[in-house]
Amino acid sequence: MKKAELIQVVSESAELSKKDTQKVLDAAIAAIQDALVAGKNVSFIGFGTFSTTKRAARKARVPGTDRIVDVAATTAVKFKVGKRLKEAVAKS
Repeated sequence: MKKAELIQVVSESAELSKKDTQKVLDAAIAAIQDALVAGKNVSFIGFGTFSTTKRAARKARVPGTDRIVDVAATTAVKFKVGKRLKEAVAKS
């Protein structure tokens, strides 16, 4: 599902205009992003939890050439699936 399709489904379900739904979705995504940048976790009970993790700098081998390259340290986003979402997907 793409963002436009999500906006369509949510706008119909919530009986909001597509324009209002897009504003709400954009604001929610921005709030999640801001929290993650600040190092906070974002939890939706039953759905899942977004968090960040630090990845240390390392050396990696390029497949096919066996050349060694340096990979810089970075912060990555993680998502841990909640129980209800996990069960709903498993049933399908």
